[in-house]
Amino acid sequence: MPDLNDATRGRVLYGGDYNPEQWPESVWHDDIRLMRRAGVTTVTVGVFSWARLEPRPDARDFDWLDRVLDLLHEGGIEVCLATPTASPPPWMGSRHPETLPRDESGAVVWYGSRNQFCASSPVYREHALRITEDLADRYGGHPALRMWHVGNEYSTHCWCDGTARHFRRWLRARYGGLDALNQAWGTAFWSQRYDSWEEIIPPRRAQYLINPGQALDFRRFTSDALLECFTAERDALAARTPHIPVTTNFMPLFIGQDGWAWAAEEDVVSVDLYPDPEDPHAAAYGAMVQDLTRSQAGGPWVLMEQAAGPVNWRGVNHPKPHGLMRLWSLQAVARGADAVCFFQWRQSRQGSEKFHSGMVPHAGEHSRTFARVCELGAELRELAPVAGTDVPARAAILHDWHSWWASVQDGRPSSLVSCERLLRAWHQALWERNLTTDFAHPHADLTDYALVAVPQLYLLTDEALDNLAAYVRGGGTLVCGFFTGVADEDDRVRPGGVDRRLRGLLGIRTVHEWWPLDEGEALTAEGAWLGAFHGTLWSEDLEPSTAEPVARIRGGELDGRPVVTRNAYGTGTAWYVSTLPEPAALRALLGRAAEEAGLAPALPGLPAGVEAVWRGPYLFLLNHGRTPAVVPLPSARTDLLTGRTHHTGVRLDRFAVMVLAPPESLI
Repeated sequence: MPDLNDATRGRVLYGGDYNPEQWPESVWHDDIRLMRRAGVTTVTVGVFSWARLEPRPDARDFDWLDRVLDLLHEGGIEVCLATPTASPPPWMGSRHPETLPRDESGAVVWYGSRNQFCASSPVYREHALRITEDLADRYGGHPALRMWHVGNEYSTHCWCDGTARHFRRWLRARYGGLDALNQAWGTAFWSQRYDSWEEIIPPRRAQYLINPGQALDFRRFTSDALLECFTAERDALAARTPHIPVTTNFMPLFIGQDGWAWAAEEDVVSVDLYPDPEDPHAAAYGAMVQDLTRSQAGGPWVLMEQAAGPVNWRGVNHPKPHGLMRLWSLQAVARGADAVCFFQWRQSRQGSEKFHSGMVPHAGEHSRTFARVCELGAELRELAPVAGTDVPARAAILHDWHSWWASVQDGRPSSLVSCERLLRAWHQALWERNLTTDFAHPHADLTDYALVAVPQLYLLTDEALDNLAAYVRGGGTLVCGFFTGVADEDDRVRPGGVDRRLRGLLGIRTVHEWWPLDEGEALTAEGAWLGAFHGTLWSEDLEPSTAEPVARIRGGELDGRPVVTRNAYGTGTAWYVSTLPEPAALRALLGRAAEEAGLAPALPGLPAGVEAVWRGPYLFLLNHGRTPAVVPLPSARTDLLTGRTHHTGVRLDRFAVMVLAPPESLI
């Protein structure tokens, strides 16, 4: 199978979405000139060009794309060629309204925007596959082609009758018979038992709460239905160009796709990432998405989209202060990206995203933005030695989309508890300790990790529970958050409220009651070395068996109850945290668990706001602070970006980055 190395060829790729169909042909030659000036290596072409390629059913207009690809090749620019199937042309919705999605109430989601397709529609799939095959037949041998990009940000949901038929086929394959489905969905509740497959529909708008088993399976089905669309196009491309890698771009930590299942079907894993410049935790958020994407890829990955300046979808769209675009781009490289790309190359003058920034903004080639784009391109050339190297991590956070889907059901103990909120808090605590962290599926082999963190996994399969027990029994350190291991894979609550295997390894006899906290409410807790701290979102009436209380609740109805516990299990250790500790306490707790597990930060003694990441033999230092910082070095190192050797320490200005290599590696 091809992989990212077949496209990078020992380089860090640089470029973005190129949409020449939005511009007169006279601009194209200027684009090539400016791309060469900016150091662009690769552009993605054709993502939203279906109406131009197929202006009416079965017509083909490839001449313009021939000229674009030839111009790019002559200019030394390589191409990631996209199938345009994310945005069907108006003629499809007009002639084939059955291809349009419907919402939970049955209302049609009309054309006039993008992503207006039903993934279950045979007509949509037929047209999508046909244009994909024709693109591959025409351009599979083009010398500019280096990668295929299928669709774009798969996110469509549909509740139409065609989807209902597809959903029933999917359920038949999953359960075999209605008895198994009725048992899995618990249809004895509220007289919901199904006697015929034809009675089953998607979870449409109903009088009151939807069956959570039905809702969970529909989320599973929707991810799989979209994946079928992707794999059909991928297979058509692979049959014609088996040497060219295929990707599609994820949205960051998106709930609609099972990211583990999707990544397994891609040659290259890529993601779009748009942190808010005004978010004080944006760097931590970026690091989390980058770590998740690297973990899905099992190695280097592609930053398919980011913004050179402001976006256009927030209430107020702020530009990036000088240095921030560079900083976040190099943070992605530090955490495994072998390609840094933008949406888009030239800022649009018309359409819904004309105020979304581009590498070439409205202000043109003499703008500060384009100057910074050129500077970044030159620096990425200097980072060629980094391409293909690994990012070592001995800590992992477990994440599972099926658990996430089950946890968002209506009628749960607290709608304030959010999987994403907990993932961000726990990952940020590890990031602020400069502990590089992978993400892993609960079924994955965990033996190479010294520390495994579970912010929350409401749903855990038997296999996952046995895996956690074996990991700790074998000497691992587990830190587990609240409301974990509550349900099985059918969203059936485990006997005792929390699975007995998990209670056993955590040293918990009983969770007598969950006590969720209101917005703005906090508990007070205290521990010998944690000191006094506050917890939010959640608390529990918890009775330990063998676990040692590390901190207890002070005051209120649960006064004296343990809130953090530690338990020896086999040759390992399991911690339990029954609230969301305030950031300083969560950092201290995870830091203590990491130290006991033998983990050390990437570089000790760093000033606040400075991130250190090892990628292969290269040490990335990134200052996310707005003031300079001084970082001591254990040995002499040379900055790949400047060629300067630093012997005992470095000074990092605001938003500065250094990529330090052993001097001998540059000889």
